[in-house]
Amino acid sequence: MANSTQEGKAKSEYWHAQDVDTVLTKLGADSLEGLKKATVDKLLEKHGRNELPQKKKESTFIRFIKHFHDVLIYVLLAAAVVTTILGHYTDTIVIILVAIINAAIGFVQEGKAEKALESIKGILSLKATVLRDGKREEIDATEVVLGDIVLLSAGDKVPADLRLFESDNLKIEESALTGESESSEKNTEPLEEDIDLGDRNNMAYTSTTVTNGTGKGVVTAIGKNTEIGKINQMMSDVTQLTTPLLRQTAQFGKTIALATLVLAAATFAYGYYLRDYDTEELLMSVIGLAVAAIPEGLPAILSIILAIGVQNLAKRNAIVRNLPSVETLGSVSVICSDKTGTLTRNEMTVKNLVLTDEQYEVTGIGYSPEEGEIQQNEKTVKVEEEDNLQELLRCIYICNEASLDQDKNGEWSIKGDPTEGALVTVYEKSGLEKEKPKRESTIPFDSDYKYMATLIEQDGEGVVYVKGAPDRLIEMANKQLGKDGEEIDMDASYWEKQVSALAKEGKRLIAAAYKKMPSSGSKIDHDEVEDGLVMIGLAGIIDPPRDEAIEAIKVCSDAGIRVKMITGDHVDTAKAIGKEMGIGDGEKACRGADLEKMNDEEMRNAVKEYDIFARTSPEHKLRLVEALQAEGRICAMTGDGVNDAPALKKADVGIAMGIKGTEVTKDASQMVLADDNFRTIVDAVEEGRRIYDNLKKTILFILPTNGAESLLIMASILFGYIMPMTPLQILWVNMVTSVTVSLALAFEDMEIGTMKRPPRKEKEPLLSGYFIWRILFVSVLIGGGTLYLVQHLSAQGVENGTIRTITMQTIVIAQLFHLFNCRSIHGTAFDSKFFTNKAIYIVAVILFVLQAAITYLPFMNEVFDTKPLALSFWQYPVYLGVVVFVIVEIEKWIVRKFVLSKKEEQTA
Repeated sequence: MANSTQEGKAKSEYWHAQDVDTVLTKLGADSLEGLKKATVDKLLEKHGRNELPQKKKESTFIRFIKHFHDVLIYVLLAAAVVTTILGHYTDTIVIILVAIINAAIGFVQEGKAEKALESIKGILSLKATVLRDGKREEIDATEVVLGDIVLLSAGDKVPADLRLFESDNLKIEESALTGESESSEKNTEPLEEDIDLGDRNNMAYTSTTVTNGTGKGVVTAIGKNTEIGKINQMMSDVTQLTTPLLRQTAQFGKTIALATLVLAAATFAYGYYLRDYDTEELLMSVIGLAVAAIPEGLPAILSIILAIGVQNLAKRNAIVRNLPSVETLGSVSVICSDKTGTLTRNEMTVKNLVLTDEQYEVTGIGYSPEEGEIQQNEKTVKVEEEDNLQELLRCIYICNEASLDQDKNGEWSIKGDPTEGALVTVYEKSGLEKEKPKRESTIPFDSDYKYMATLIEQDGEGVVYVKGAPDRLIEMANKQLGKDGEEIDMDASYWEKQVSALAKEGKRLIAAAYKKMPSSGSKIDHDEVEDGLVMIGLAGIIDPPRDEAIEAIKVCSDAGIRVKMITGDHVDTAKAIGKEMGIGDGEKACRGADLEKMNDEEMRNAVKEYDIFARTSPEHKLRLVEALQAEGRICAMTGDGVNDAPALKKADVGIAMGIKGTEVTKDASQMVLADDNFRTIVDAVEEGRRIYDNLKKTILFILPTNGAESLLIMASILFGYIMPMTPLQILWVNMVTSVTVSLALAFEDMEIGTMKRPPRKEKEPLLSGYFIWRILFVSVLIGGGTLYLVQHLSAQGVENGTIRTITMQTIVIAQLFHLFNCRSIHGTAFDSKFFTNKAIYIVAVILFVLQAAITYLPFMNEVFDTKPLALSFWQYPVYLGVVVFVIVEIEKWIVRKFVLSKKEEQTA
């Protein structure tokens, strides 16, 4: 019963409102010794491991069966039932095998995409430092239990929800949960019960990150009962939008199925009542017509093309979770992106140093002290000769909690607050002495006071170095450091002017000051620090834009895609960064406070007017997505925090960050960026457009096969000719052209001008008027030519089995020639890319091998009712193939010359 009670309390109590002793008692915890191993084992058995519940996965069988859920497959299976009733079991078996092959291809490819995401999750496993039996232990985070004492230090991820009972300058970055980018300062005092989650400063929550200081806490919730676990549970029931491709293909399939059924019924009625065919023979002919009209291989080839796209994107650091989302990327018209780490490097960098009468620039970006130097008027500065500059650098280095680390690969990173890390980096760029003097006393940064102070001994006297918010230090200082180290009267207006100028450039400002003390070796307090400061200077810091992101935004502009930056930063910073990157005009930005007041209509107007949204919360993202979709835009949305998950679910393409993103956002998204880089999103859009173009080329290639076969069968019934092919032979032709020859189109390069045209419209049909014309035109060319050939051979007395075999070869080889027509929808086949797609020549060889096998192997002759052909008969398929190729190229030339506009010609 004790365990049951403990579990109930762990779920429901307001731990932040209770004093530490009460919390420890209720959880049976010991702050000095931690839990005993036997207790841990019991708690693990009772409550389970500390992990988020996995969404219940469908069984392998159900996932496989779902791939039969296609109207075209339903018609095919109905044909299988009729052939069974008629006793044509070979036909039945082959038809069912075709359906199974289609389902298997989709099933395997979708599984590969999900495994790619699981590999990302594996990289992000957590460790936790706990107190067990009086000893520190590092354990896997999933083994943390209720009542565990967890030790926190800078850089750690919090492994579970904790009630803190020790806090030494502890700061935790909680944006994953609250959306606040600034680290939260922690304490241990009880709070009011109804206080907001973001203000619970005596709690630490799972998946948040310690940025400064150390602390200890007792575990109050694990797994699904944590704050993040609760949101994860809510998100599991959210339904995702259907992708444009799925909507289009579903409608396309229904149209073909309906047309097939109408044609089959009309043909059967004509043959039965007007031609007096034998019923069984007529039924087999109508089944042949149904099989001919349905592009059985289309679902399989679509899955393969999308799967190839998934693999290509994985190589470019984009992990796609489901196949249709690959194509959706190609129709995106708006990308809403976070700023920090996506558009920018997420590596704070000092770019400006300002003194009383001097200003300096700092080159290089990131945390590497080896890249960049301090300059003045583009000339390198000898820091050892600049006393005031040295004093500024010493202040921001000594009064600092961060440190730089270099890993085995030579990569630099910071431990601690990013802003402080930037200050350490610029100090090390200066080449000054790296060893810090001993600290006599420190006042940690406090948001109420907005500064940090450190007392050291220097030249036999005490010196207090202070760094903090410029407005606060300007207010506290009555002197400033002038030339030759002279302390002169404070000129507040000068510093305010410098602060204003740098802030408009999007810089974050840190001020530095000092105060000499009569003696060292004593503690300092706020009263001593806040009077009589000497202002040294300012450091201007920026999170530099990614060069590749700037280039990618230009590509988006050329492609008709609007990029919107959504950030928690100040408006001035957002506008400055946006202007530098090519987002917005540097003048207009919409604040989160303004969004709060807007109704739905005003929000729709705002998303049309503004490209920069500043001081926003993650909740605003959901409304922005809804407003964009209400305007008919296909929207991609990035996010990393748990609160971003609803917006990612709602977006047409939700994009999670693979490095700083939470597991909840990854589960809510359709794509995960392994490198958190905006350029990767644009790469994905390029791949999506290439894939969609290749899908259309595939349809343009496949459907004339079905059209030609249907024409042949209907004409044969209409005129009383021999059936040109059996249902099995038709199935063979459809599948062999789909999964071999048409597969080559999946490897076609992106067409010239693809990223220069606007995104396609949401309701654009899969088949345009021109596509329908081309499909009918080529169907008549191949079908009519083959029908003429059938009659010619029949008149010469060629045996029916041989005619059917020649007919089958003619359609296949004519389609092989037509494949070269389809490599470009409007452009000529004879361009510089004629030999670039090696897959075409590989599948052509495979096709010839398969066609030779069905023609000359005895067991295939038996199954498919084919006959070995004399060499002279092969001329007919080749002749027709050449004629089709030449005529289609002439048709494309006429369209380019007289139909397309000049602009369409350039992007064809």
